[in-house]
Amino acid sequence: MTDSSERQSGFSLSRTLGSVLPEGWIGRGPVIPVLRFTGVIGAGTPLRQGLSLASCASAIDRAFSLSNAKAVAIQINSPGGSPVQSRFIYERIRSLAVEKKLKVYVFAEDVAASGGYLIALAGDEIYADASSIVGSIGVISAGFGFVDLIHKIGVERRVYTAGEDKIILDPFKPEKPEDVAKLRRIQDIVHQDFIALVKERRGRLIEKSDGTLFTGEFWTGRQALELGLIDGIMDIRTKMRALYGEDVRLRLVSMERGLFRRRPAGVGSVAGLHMGLPELGRTFAADVITALEERAMWARYGL
Repeated sequence: MTDSSERQSGFSLSRTLGSVLPEGWIGRGPVIPVLRFTGVIGAGTPLRQGLSLASCASAIDRAFSLSNAKAVAIQINSPGGSPVQSRFIYERIRSLAVEKKLKVYVFAEDVAASGGYLIALAGDEIYADASSIVGSIGVISAGFGFVDLIHKIGVERRVYTAGEDKIILDPFKPEKPEDVAKLRRIQDIVHQDFIALVKERRGRLIEKSDGTLFTGEFWTGRQALELGLIDGIMDIRTKMRALYGEDVRLRLVSMERGLFRRRPAGVGSVAGLHMGLPELGRTFAADVITALEERAMWARYGL
């Protein structure tokens, strides 16, 4: 075989392999695994999976284990939610970034607020669109009061506890000032932890910010840049091409676990077939309430 025919044969083989093998197996430029965190952060309900460490740990591990990865990019579109799950996700990202010696770049989409911004702090650099909503460094607790409703429809609530504070802030009982004060003390502790993390991760960049930074206020991406909460106004593709060349490949690492992933119990699942009507009714009611709460969280930011 001549040199020319050998080169042609090699080229044909490369094209053939490229059409049937995963792109990452063919060397065509540096690879950047991309994680997308979208939605409200929390455990969710049987019919609505929330964004939690349990739902995304596998994808995070796979992103940091991808062969020949030059860095890890994260896209965030979240109005926040559980401070605990936000911190869990943050810690997993930072732990693997240190272990694998990979730099992390975070890109805010529509919203990276509250717990969404806490997760964004896992990035060595944070970017956003000029119109992204960023910040809301505070703590919020929200619920409903059904005291008048159950009286109107003639429902009697029966609850039996051991411990006088076991039923504080029950939505079916009148609100007590002392119970609210206890909740506020807990919120203050969580808020201070959030503030400490922002100061640790953003350092001198936020030194010139005014007193509104930790009040729970939120800003556009351009304002957040001036306050030091982000490092620039840029999208993921532009930034990665600037850093790693125009042939860089962005590889989305899905949160899905494949064809045989475990489905949540409920309508349309095998487990759901074993649920009686009362269980399905309670699941549906919980799902509706969760959907309303999620809608309210997005609505805070005009979305």
